[in-house]
Amino acid sequence: MTYATHVLRHSKKIRSSSNLLRHDSAILVRWFSNGTRSSVEKGDDILRCRFVSVGGHNIPKSFSGCNSGSAVSNNRCRAVSPTVSFVATYNGNALRNAIDPCASTASMAFMRGSSGSQVPSRRCFSTASDLPPHQEIGMPSLSPTMTEGNIARWLKKEGDKVSPGEVLCEVETDKATVEMECMEEGYLAKILRGDGASSIKVGEVIAITVEEEDDIAKFKDYQPSASDATPSPKASPPPPPPKEEVAEKPVTPSEPKASKPSAPADRIFASPLARKLAEDHNIPLSNIKGTGPEGHVVKADIEDYLASRGKEAPAAAPKADAALDYTDIPVSQIRKVTASRLLLSKQTIPHYYLTVDTCVDKLMELRSQLNSLQESSGGKKLSVNDLVIKAAALALRKVPQCNSSWTNDYIRQYHNININVAVQTDNGLYVPVVRDADKKGLSTIAEEVKNLALKAKENSLKPQDYEGGTFTVSNLGGPFGIKQFCAIVNPPQSAILAVGSAERRVIPGTGQDQYKFASMMPVTLSCDHRVIDGAIGAEWLKAFKGYIESPESMLL
Repeated sequence: MTYATHVLRHSKKIRSSSNLLRHDSAILVRWFSNGTRSSVEKGDDILRCRFVSVGGHNIPKSFSGCNSGSAVSNNRCRAVSPTVSFVATYNGNALRNAIDPCASTASMAFMRGSSGSQVPSRRCFSTASDLPPHQEIGMPSLSPTMTEGNIARWLKKEGDKVSPGEVLCEVETDKATVEMECMEEGYLAKILRGDGASSIKVGEVIAITVEEEDDIAKFKDYQPSASDATPSPKASPPPPPPKEEVAEKPVTPSEPKASKPSAPADRIFASPLARKLAEDHNIPLSNIKGTGPEGHVVKADIEDYLASRGKEAPAAAPKADAALDYTDIPVSQIRKVTASRLLLSKQTIPHYYLTVDTCVDKLMELRSQLNSLQESSGGKKLSVNDLVIKAAALALRKVPQCNSSWTNDYIRQYHNININVAVQTDNGLYVPVVRDADKKGLSTIAEEVKNLALKAKENSLKPQDYEGGTFTVSNLGGPFGIKQFCAIVNPPQSAILAVGSAERRVIPGTGQDQYKFASMMPVTLSCDHRVIDGAIGAEWLKAFKGYIESPESMLL
C-alpha cells in the first residue's frame, strides 16, 4: 500500500495539474517523483503489484522494459529517473497512474472530451545521432483546388537565417504564383526541391529548417526518403501472410489448369508455312477459314485470301510503318485545373444558350467622349469590354436570379456582384475578378481590368485576385474578331456571357422603304438550367441590351 499512499499524498497536486501543462516535461518528472523515488530506494517490491486501490477504484500500473511479475534489482532502477504519466478525468473522479522506474522520458495527457488542433508544420526529432531536431516544410495548399504545385524560385538560400513573415520561395499553384512565407525563426538547412521543381504533391517535404546555425552542416546529405523508409520495415511484416495465401492458392488453381482446354478451343491451328505467310502479309488468321485437316489453315487458304482481298491487306501495311512528326508540350498547372473544371461543367451542368444582337452605336460614341476626358485627366482609356462589364453588373442587379449558384439542396443568391473576366495567357486561361462591379465607376473598372490582365500574363495573380466571382464575361469579339460563340459555365456560377465582334449591318429604318447602317454586336448567355429558367435568362438579356443601347443610363 506504499504506492497508494503516495497517490493519495499527491492528490492535491493532481487536482491542480492543469497549471502543470506550462512546465517542461523534465520538471514534471522531478515534481511527481520526489515522493516515489524514496519508496523505490527503500527496496519496496512495488513491481509485483499490479493494481492499487484508491477510493474504491482499481488503478493499473504498467512498466516499460520491466516485467510486472519479475524481480528487478534496486540498483538498476536508481540509475535512471522514473517516468510519470497520468490521465485525469474530471467528471468521473477516476485517476490512473503509471510509474516506470526504468525509462528516461516523461509524458502527460489530459482527457477533457475534446480533441486538440493539428499543427500544420512537423517538428521531427531524428533517431540518428548525427541529426539534431529539425522542422520539415511541406508544400502548402495555397488554393482550394490545389493538389500539387511547382517551385518557381527560392528567395532564400541554404544557410540563410529566416524569420516569421519572410518569403521563402515562390510557388506556382493551379491558378497563380504565390509567395510562401516562413512561420518560425531559424535557419534554412536544406532545400530538397529546387528552382523549377514541378508536380510536387501538397504536403511533400520541400525544405528543412533548424534552430541552431551549427546544425546546418549536418543536413548536407539529408534525404527525405531515409525518414520515409523507416516505417516501411514495419509494413513489411504483413506481406508474409499474403505469401502463405499465395502458396496455398496454387493448390486449388492447379485443378483448373486441367480444365483449361477451353483456351485451346479458341486457338487457331495453322501449318508453319501458312502462319509464316500470314505474318509476312499482316493477315490475321482469325479472318481465314481453314480447309485443312480438322479445320487447319494451310498455305492454299492464305493464297486464296490474298487473291480475293489481297489489295486491301498491303494498303494497311504502310499505315503501321508511317512515322508521325510531333512535339509533346508540357501541360501547365492552370491548364490541368481548367480542363478538369470545364469537363465537370459540361458533364454535370445542363447548359442552354440565349443569343441577342445589340446595337453599339451610342456605346461607341459615349466611349469616345469618355476617352477624351480620360486623356485630359491622365487616366486609362476605356475599352468596349469595360462598358460590357459595367452593363452586365447592372443587369445582375436588376435580375439577381442570374447572380446565383446551385448547391443541390438550395439555390444560393449572392448579394455581391463580382465579375470574372476571362484573360488568355501563354500558360492558359485565367479569370481575375472585379469585385462589386455594379458600384464602381467605368474608370475604376478599366484600371482594375488592365492591372489584373497584366498580372495574369506575368503569372503573379494572388488568390484574392481570382476567387469569389459570381458571373463571368468572355470577350472574343474585340481581340480576335469572333462573330459569335457559346461559352462554358464556370462553376459554381450559373451563367457566363460570350461577347462577339461588332459589325456594320443594314437594318430597317423608321419609315417605309428606309434603311440605315448600324453596328451590331451579338452576345450569347450560357445558363445553368437548374438555376436560371429560360424566361429569367431572357429577362437578364433584355436588361443588358437596354444598358448597351442606352449607355447613358449606366451613369445614373
